[in-house]
Amino acid sequence: MRPLFVLFLSLTLLPFSFPWRSSLEEELVSKLYKRRAPPEMQETATSQLLQRLLPSHASSFQFQIDSTKGICGKSICFYISNIYNSKHGQPEILIQGTTGVELSSGLHWYLKYWCGAHISWNKTGGVQLGSVPPPGSLPRVDKKGVKIVRPVPWSYYQNVVTSSYSFVWWDWERWEREIDWMALQGINLPLAFNGQEYLWQKVFMDFNVSREDLHDFFGGPAFLAWARMGNLHGWGGPLSENWLNQQSILQKLTVTRMMEFGMIPVLPSFSGNVPAALKKLYPSAKITRLGDWNTVDGDTRWCCTYLLDPSDPLFVEIGKAFINYQIQEYGDVTDIYNCDTFNENTPPTNDPSYISSLGAAIYKAMSQGNKDAIWLMQGWLFSSDAAFWKPPQMTALLHSVPIGKMIVLDLFADVKPIWKQSSQFYGVPYVWCMLHNFGGNIEMYGILDAISSGPIDARTSSNSTMVGVGMCMEGIEHNPVVYELMSEMAFRNVKIQVKEWLKSYSNRRYGRTIAEVDEAWQILYHTVYNCTDGIADHNKDYIVEFPDISPPTKQSQLSIRRDLSHVNHRFSLREVASQLPQPHMWYSQKEVVNALKFFVDAGSSMSGSLTFRYDLVDLTRQALSKLANQVYLDALTAYGVNNLNTFTFHSQKFLGIIKDLDTLLASDDNFLLGNWLEDAKNLAMTTSERKQYEWNARTQVTMWYDNTKINQSKLHDYANKYWSGLLKDYYLPRASTYFNLLSQSLKENKSFKIEEWRAPWISYSNTWQSRTNNYSVKAIGDAFAISKSLFRKYFS
Repeated sequence: MRPLFVLFLSLTLLPFSFPWRSSLEEELVSKLYKRRAPPEMQETATSQLLQRLLPSHASSFQFQIDSTKGICGKSICFYISNIYNSKHGQPEILIQGTTGVELSSGLHWYLKYWCGAHISWNKTGGVQLGSVPPPGSLPRVDKKGVKIVRPVPWSYYQNVVTSSYSFVWWDWERWEREIDWMALQGINLPLAFNGQEYLWQKVFMDFNVSREDLHDFFGGPAFLAWARMGNLHGWGGPLSENWLNQQSILQKLTVTRMMEFGMIPVLPSFSGNVPAALKKLYPSAKITRLGDWNTVDGDTRWCCTYLLDPSDPLFVEIGKAFINYQIQEYGDVTDIYNCDTFNENTPPTNDPSYISSLGAAIYKAMSQGNKDAIWLMQGWLFSSDAAFWKPPQMTALLHSVPIGKMIVLDLFADVKPIWKQSSQFYGVPYVWCMLHNFGGNIEMYGILDAISSGPIDARTSSNSTMVGVGMCMEGIEHNPVVYELMSEMAFRNVKIQVKEWLKSYSNRRYGRTIAEVDEAWQILYHTVYNCTDGIADHNKDYIVEFPDISPPTKQSQLSIRRDLSHVNHRFSLREVASQLPQPHMWYSQKEVVNALKFFVDAGSSMSGSLTFRYDLVDLTRQALSKLANQVYLDALTAYGVNNLNTFTFHSQKFLGIIKDLDTLLASDDNFLLGNWLEDAKNLAMTTSERKQYEWNARTQVTMWYDNTKINQSKLHDYANKYWSGLLKDYYLPRASTYFNLLSQSLKENKSFKIEEWRAPWISYSNTWQSRTNNYSVKAIGDAFAISKSLFRKYFS
């Protein structure tokens, strides 16, 4: 009898023909063939991936590029078939495809749907390959084979800030695993942003800017994304020559490997962000200083960067020089370049003719360096600054370059699709993207129904200009179910029935059917993974983003304000004095606790599974963090009515949850602060670099940006993390200090002064950021036993 996952597959993944494609799509697809590596190299890349992933089966598969297009034709596809009369140690399954990415995707598809295997990031449980039969016993596919064709040509990956929130401390070994993951998921259009400061230094020095001037221009390693966008300068820097050289080498390795798989890397281009020294060197150039971006008091040491007007001739010179340097360093590897000059930076006027001239100049700078350049732009500005980007302004920008020379990322299409309100981006090709995560927060969240249907609705809509799907999260290595489903949408031409797909997912992820866990996943599908309120989920749980407020009194009430239209929309909920931000809650906590019970009940037989352990710990964390939100409110309510005993009870319970959460998270390697810090320190080549990198790593996940003695950073806790070590040594002392002062004010019948809490807390935070003490990089304790104990303690 065939397994359930094969029966499910046979009903939903029948071969389908490639849809009609416009001449514009044909032109874009041709880019996949223009510079791809030789077929032998792509086949070898896939074979080596298999060797790293499943060495026991290195001889079980044969990979073949469809060079003659006899299988895929003009489409992009992979084809899985049987190799009959295979002798022991010889290939059993043949996978053919358009590129190395298709070969790798075909391998993944076979392992998933014929062998019941599961592949996710190591930090979300890793791989489950125990269900793969031994060599010589691999399941056969249908006699006619299985052909899977991409409905749209592109599968895009990354946000411009993922490089800082997730990739910043990666070495080549970690990047090699990521590129393998990308190939298996079908990614063929990845952002490649490493090492660009090495080239920018060359460019600006050609324009007489000194190395010393660039020390104030580049941000520190953990803040490079925002320095690149012109949001800040100097913060966390300077960059050492060691860093510049290391990252340049890393970029060459990653771009080369991407090319070996047949991927098209998206390289950076010039957005107009320039060092301050350039204004003095070129006094007649049109260089303006931008306004403040989230500093506490407009501190010009970090804020108010300089922007070269795209209409200035110098803009084209610099832009051309940068692209020329990239071609010299990496070879002629791509025609697609990212530029987001207006990302959270509003143009000086809304005059459409002016905006059109800006766009034309930006593209001119690219095309001067590469005559075939295509501008890829994040469409975030159309969401974050919708008040400015009305139809005339959008059209002016989108039509400032020839149709086909720009691709727009509909960055937030999983929640707020722009294609619907812009007449398909007014005819400009776009990629349907899932944003999903802000700041690399750890939070169970998703919209599985939107993911399973949104790309299909967009592609099949009237006059669709959709040319791809994309994953544009700010941070990765969380919510594996969301990313597995989203990656599959690159190969789906009909909507997925999520309920049935989840059963298959659960079986693959844990290697077998577990009735209790299947039931839990159905609950999670309708709760944490069914957010339909339209709010971007930036985690604001009170533990990890402690409210910077004065507490309520008898004469005041807790005030909640939702601000979804703030100009710096990296926040779905904003704090203001004496107002309490409300953590995002879109589901029934009671139902999720029931799902947790199912996991705990199944745990005794599954505690050895790394994928199960990760999900159990994450779900226990999710339930406890939401319970803590209510406990915090109960404590402040008691304070407001001067009830010391009740206040003490709830405040101590809140602190107890933090301690218990730290113990829980310490039991899984994937929730440890120590790994983040050690990765940072391991990149350093000198003592001073080691100290700087650790400070960058600690600061990004805590205060993030500048502060004064009595004012926290406006971005404090933006990149909050539920990590063991961070809870015990950072979040716990913060909450404890706050509650102690509240308790003291009740006992002494005195008013609470927020500055009396802020001053010692901010001082502690700054000290903690500069510390160099070590944290564990190995799990401690039995995750199942701890989860079971905490369930009984808090939810029974």
